[in-house]
Amino acid sequence: MIRHAFLFLLYALAASIALNWTPFAGDVAPQSTELREGRVRPGETDAKKLTDQLMSPYDGDDSPGAAVQVWRDGRTLYSRAYGMANLAYDIPFETDTRTNIGSTSKQFTAFAIMLQAERGLLSLDDDIREHIPELPEFEETITVRHLLTHTSGLREFLNLLMMSGRRLDHGDWIDRSEIIDIVQRQPALQNAPGAEWNYNNTAFGLAALIVERTSGQDFHVFMQENVFGPLGMTRTMVRPTPEHIVPGMSEGYTPGKDGFRQIGDLGGAVGAGGIYSTVEDLQTWVQNYENPLVGSAEIFDQMMTSYVLSNGDATGYGYGLVIDEQRGLRRVHHGGADIAHRSMLVYYPEINAGITVQSNHGGFDSSVAFLLAEAFFSDAMESEGDEAEGPGEGTFSLMGVGPSVEPSMAFLRNEAGEVDGLTLNQNGQSDATRLNGNEAAEWEPTAEVLADFEGRYFSEELETFYTLSLEHDALVVHHRRRDDANLTPVVKDVFTGGGLIYSFERSGGSDVFGFYVANGRTRDVHFERVR
Repeated sequence: MIRHAFLFLLYALAASIALNWTPFAGDVAPQSTELREGRVRPGETDAKKLTDQLMSPYDGDDSPGAAVQVWRDGRTLYSRAYGMANLAYDIPFETDTRTNIGSTSKQFTAFAIMLQAERGLLSLDDDIREHIPELPEFEETITVRHLLTHTSGLREFLNLLMMSGRRLDHGDWIDRSEIIDIVQRQPALQNAPGAEWNYNNTAFGLAALIVERTSGQDFHVFMQENVFGPLGMTRTMVRPTPEHIVPGMSEGYTPGKDGFRQIGDLGGAVGAGGIYSTVEDLQTWVQNYENPLVGSAEIFDQMMTSYVLSNGDATGYGYGLVIDEQRGLRRVHHGGADIAHRSMLVYYPEINAGITVQSNHGGFDSSVAFLLAEAFFSDAMESEGDEAEGPGEGTFSLMGVGPSVEPSMAFLRNEAGEVDGLTLNQNGQSDATRLNGNEAAEWEPTAEVLADFEGRYFSEELETFYTLSLEHDALVVHHRRRDDANLTPVVKDVFTGGGLIYSFERSGGSDVFGFYVANGRTRDVHFERVR
């Protein structure tokens, strides 16, 4: 169907529109202005001095702050905090300041599930309806394993709520119970379970609920009694809702036209995010990978093994952890982004070393952890020129296109060496086939053609209206809680605008009667024309 395989141009556009604002981003943020503009002193080889340089934009008494912790073989190599945890009360950021780690939390949720499995209280191959029977019965079974590997086929609830006009960037309330309601309204799965990797906060919210139902404890209580407490992570806790008090926390801030804005946390975050921790406690956690005091080595081995899709392709994601390489060294990591907090936790198992960075600045570049790793662990990494790309592939980065996730495209070659497809990765994988001749021609509809799309459309799933009108020869979409957006034509009957992709439907008489809308993690949401 056209809405699943547009062409190269559409995927590039999809990577650059507003959907890139993704809470709990499981990957890295685009490079910060400081890195892009080369403000790091050329030739700096001292790892500690390099760290201070990179953190200098966050080191003022009028700026949100950051913290860095580096360790190897159980020994802390560097630990320092910068800037302010709270601008209103002049509280400095410290290495023991509790900070929202966003999606870095996912590994803890996965660990909790696997701990329950090890105790015989569930199986990763259980149908999730065994534990949450109020979920609908889809055509294919979703297992607990599918939840932890982002392969369930469920809608991503945060992106879906943004479609409905929920302003997550302005503190709109989300309750955990809404996740079940969202799944109940989903008419069909977006993909067969286990067939496609698509980053999914809904799945981890459900995973936390399964922990609760198999333990008889609230998730925050379970984690305290079974993980944080036994490990001595005294400054780590699950925040059940944005209304719960977190002693010694950092406030989150985003830059605004007239200074920093104080931004609260997302609601409905438990399981997908919602953990407050410190750089010191996260070192304690990662050291449990190597010598488990809680859980078993088998659990961590499984968490750090890439899941394999039903077609045999490895996803590069295990159970709450990303698995890849950096200059010849195996790398295990996960980033996080709530509305204004940023986090990255990186582990290099072959040298038993790691780095974690966190910040309460919405513009913080959490991928700086990878750069610091090259400085602190250079002796264990290959020189930059030693890395080779896979045969027939080249990866192209789309830098600076949004505030939290760096997308990349891998161009795929056929046996003749010709590029005939691509894979876009941006917290979810999408494949496209090259179109030829007229198929790939740019579509430039006239105002008369655009008038065919005018009307009012309703989504039963979202219980919301979109109104499309022709204004100054441009098609504009209106919603009472979303910003108006001009729709840009891409290919016939397909537009992008306001962070969404619109694929219109026509009847046999060529009348437009509806459209499907998508924003990467959530797709195939149907709107029907009502007038």
